[in-house]
Amino acid sequence: MPAAEVLAVLDALSAAGLDAWVDGGWGVDALLGEQTREHRDLDLVVALDEVDAVQRALAPLGYALTEDERPTRAVLAAPDGRQIDLHTVVFDAEGGGVQQLPGGRSYRYPPDGFAGECMINGRRVRCLTPEVQLECHLGYEPAETDRRDVKLLAERFGLALPSAYRPEDSSRQV
Repeated sequence: MPAAEVLAVLDALSAAGLDAWVDGGWGVDALLGEQTREHRDLDLVVALDEVDAVQRALAPLGYALTEDERPTRAVLAAPDGRQIDLHTVVFDAEGGGVQQLPGGRSYRYPPDGFAGECMINGRRVRCLTPEVQLECHLGYEPAETDRRDVKLLAERFGLALPSAYRPEDSSRQV
């Protein structure tokens, strides 16, 4: 998923009047203000009730729904392998976004978590804050790219490295 494609996706959503926040690997790179690695997909946080509108807005770019796991997530993909993972939330009265997770659990993105200072190819984009990005990297066994991303975030923003990401704890499940 090249940077130009990320911007094309965000432009199409903006033109349709839809809000989206960059998350995941691209979210980390957007916070860092530079692309530090290749990305296989684009993770976006979007309102659950706007998923169908997101699909329609991105159809001209070749995307179609390939996985529908609402209310948790949905995946859009193009025939050439481009993929977007939609993390779906319901916004509450305070502006937080609640994502339903498997097993009846949920995660609440705090209202201020949507205020990341982010850049992709020199252009300002909406993304999650470094603190929320770190939280979203917890609760599962991290891959090597997760370890790298979290380390870069912690170093750049002066955040404590979560215990599951510390070298001495690398064999522990979060």
